[in-house]
Amino acid sequence: MSERPVLDRNLDSKTFRDFYYLKEELVNFCRENGIPVSGGKIEITDRIAYFLDTGKILSAQTARKKAILISDISEDTKIEANFVCSEKHRSFFREHIGSGFSFNVAFQKWLKNNTGKTYKEAITAYYQILEDKKKGKTKIDKQFEYNSYIRDFFADNKGKSLEEAIKCWKYKKQLQGHNCYERTDLVAIE
Repeated sequence: MSERPVLDRNLDSKTFRDFYYLKEELVNFCRENGIPVSGGKIEITDRIAYFLDTGKILSAQTARKKAILISDISEDTKIEANFVCSEKHRSFFREHIGSGFSFNVAFQKWLKNNTGKTYKEAITAYYQILEDKKKGKTKIDKQFEYNSYIRDFFADNKGKSLEEAIKCWKYKKQLQGHNCYERTDLVAIE
């Protein structure tokens, strides 16, 4: 009986299937090669065999989103597909960024849109998102009309209070039409 070969890109699928590999080994191989790690051991094995035969990545068959369990996160770990904010992720980022870390909306979107990048890149992106936010460069999604209104109010009215901004917002949202800030809304505080 021959010795079990190392699981790497040079292995052919028949030889691969002839030997037993721990799920952890299969998942590590997948992560190293950008192959989805969702599903059970059989699904992962089929994806690896397909990759070894064709060099192509077979997408995950499951339609449901499922959190992928990762044992350890390091700066070099790749961001997994279908990223889900978890306590393990929060702990990692707090350790590397500080206790003030939080999963803000922009950062969550970045994580979900950057599968395969490293957590080190995620840390850099987090700081950039904070910097952009300070400079007012972040885009507020359409559904957050209040936040957009308040930001635009302060951009046009240096020195005004949040209380005044809220009064103008309450006035504006009672009017027919859009809910974007306009200078004429200041009538609410005059």
